[in-house]
Amino acid sequence: MATSYLSSVTKQFEYYKMLGEKAMDQLPDEALFWRFNEESNSIAVIVSHIVGNMLSRFTDFLTTDGEKPWRDRDAEFEGYLSNRQELLAYWNKGWDCLLNTLRNLKEEELELIVYIRNDGHTVTEALNRQLAHYSYHIGQIVYIAKVATGGNWKSLSIPRNMSVDFNSKKFSQEKMKRHYTDDL
Repeated sequence: MATSYLSSVTKQFEYYKMLGEKAMDQLPDEALFWRFNEESNSIAVIVSHIVGNMLSRFTDFLTTDGEKPWRDRDAEFEGYLSNRQELLAYWNKGWDCLLNTLRNLKEEELELIVYIRNDGHTVTEALNRQLAHYSYHIGQIVYIAKVATGGNWKSLSIPRNMSVDFNSKKFSQEKMKRHYTDDL
């Protein structure tokens, strides 16, 4: 069970990474920094926040609190990333930190206690917490990207009015174990 959990959760994190990247790929550079209003966040700000969280949570994951003293969460919402290259480099830095941590975890470590803001979580609980957090923000990125592309959005799932065709194709195949990227 534990080995399949680590494999599964890693695939799920990779899936959300891919969704965010496919959404951002559809945008011109300036759309990455667009905000609906003063109270909303741009994709660049959301990326800044996700990465700040990843670096804090997954640096020395098993041995230090997930809220590092060097993290400046409030600054993550100030919009300091200035271009696509900088944004993508920072994005990859966060994902590399997270994915490298996951690849080095062992089955017997899943029930260890790690701390986030001094609250104890099993490793499994902490991973589930972060998966939910990042998928929430990736959903925001996808939504903003969809709005920003206007009518030029390329669906990241089953396109509108294509469910019957999609299901017909899927049910005409032999049953198989699903992989998160099969439908894309």
